[in-house]
Amino acid sequence: MQSYSIGQAARLLGVSPDTARRWADAGRIATHRDESGRRLVDGRDLAAFSVGFAQSGGGDDETPRTSVRNAFPGIVTAVKLGDVAAQVEVQAGPHRLVSLLTREAVEELGLEVGMRATARVKSTSVHIDRT
Repeated sequence: MQSYSIGQAARLLGVSPDTARRWADAGRIATHRDESGRRLVDGRDLAAFSVGFAQSGGGDDETPRTSVRNAFPGIVTAVKLGDVAAQVEVQAGPHRLVSLLTREAVEELGLEVGMRATARVKSTSVHIDRT
């Protein structure tokens, strides 16, 4: 399972690293330490926290609600596989994006909950890039 540094987690949540550290210190985000002593957040824990954070209206009202070139870097929060099709949800700060794509594409990208991904929006289509 992929883990994220406090700084990476902060970027995915759309908050400052100091805010993410305070949340970790307060026990809002579970962390563990790697062999060099750095605090890390498990990808699944971060995915679950990011969904709750966004649903609670997390982030400040001054956070821009736009993207740069329609790219939304975030974390995969759900993958639903069918026989042929799949649905992937990405939480990018306050934005929840859902993409319908083939099961084969999801398997080739190796997408799973807790991974970083970038949702790209073009017209009415949402494309997922593994990052």
